[in-house]
Amino acid sequence: MKNTGEFLFPCIGKSQATTAGLRVLLLMAMLSIFSFSPSQVNAQDTTNRSKVADTIRTPEHSPKKATIYSAVLPGLGQAYNHKYWKMPIVYAGFATTIYFVSFNTGYYKDFRDAYSFKTNSNATGDPPNELVNKYTADQLLTGREYYRRNLELSYIATGVWYILNIVDATVDAHFYHYNINDDLSMMVKPWVAPPYQGYGGGSGLSLAFRF
Repeated sequence: MKNTGEFLFPCIGKSQATTAGLRVLLLMAMLSIFSFSPSQVNAQDTTNRSKVADTIRTPEHSPKKATIYSAVLPGLGQAYNHKYWKMPIVYAGFATTIYFVSFNTGYYKDFRDAYSFKTNSNATGDPPNELVNKYTADQLLTGREYYRRNLELSYIATGVWYILNIVDATVDAHFYHYNINDDLSMMVKPWVAPPYQGYGGGSGLSLAFRF
């Protein structure tokens, strides 16, 4: 009879096995969901945080660009560094050096032409300027050399100012993101030294500076 019952109703055993299997699969699915979902959420949260960090990241300030800008057009590097108040100083310096270049160039040419006319025995016509009749040949030579030397110094000063303009822009660009904290404080605390090898301890005050 036992064998007959198993033969007549085999579907009952199969349905129970199927139901039990479904339950096991459902339990495994629930465990897998609860097991992996936190990690996925953490991964997504980490990704979102990295995206936000990339979004609010401070834009790079290039010292190379500041150098090139100042080399191409003096004052442009200062504008790139947002140091607009330095631009008038840069242009005032160039205006001063260019003025001295022009001033010394004019006098150098006058003394040069006057000296050439004075020392040329075959010169004819009107003198190039009034310096010919006002100074001797030696004085004209001295004046020519004096203004020639000043002209060279004026060109050197212009070149030095040009280089300083580039250096200033480059240094400012390097310290563009440098954080200067105005928090300067001093802390006074009592200090007690522990006894050491039979010697008594000591006491005093300690000063701590923060800047």
